[in-house]
Amino acid sequence: MNNETEKAGIFGLGNPNDAFAQYFIGRSYLNPVVTEGIGIFNVTFEPGCRNNWHVHHAGKGGGQILLCMSGRGWYQEWGGEPRELHPGDAVVIPPEVKHWHGAAKDSWFAHLALEVPGENASNEWCETVDEETYSKLQ
Repeated sequence: MNNETEKAGIFGLGNPNDAFAQYFIGRSYLNPVVTEGIGIFNVTFEPGCRNNWHVHHAGKGGGQILLCMSGRGWYQEWGGEPRELHPGDAVVIPPEVKHWHGAAKDSWFAHLALEVPGENASNEWCETVDEETYSKLQ
């Protein structure tokens, strides 16, 4: 894919996600779509890029919703099977569920990440998704 819209979807690539780079393997890009009320961010992953395992904590409410926009990616909950993601797929991630998401090895991937409002909401970044686990994904 050479075209930015094919890589990142209609919301565009945005800027390198340097503020969160320590929590990713590979390069990701962040383009804020809505920053008031419910935060909506277009996150684009280069091929092979994925974020670390992480948890969205909240005392009440909270969590995250992913709306897949372009390319092919993966989502996995701790102890569960990986789920392949394609444009049009949606993932509802309740608070307190340890998970990761990112691009397939051979594809750019973009999703809208919606931050579900919650009381005392925070993110906990955990270990990386190890190469052995990731390399098993087709």
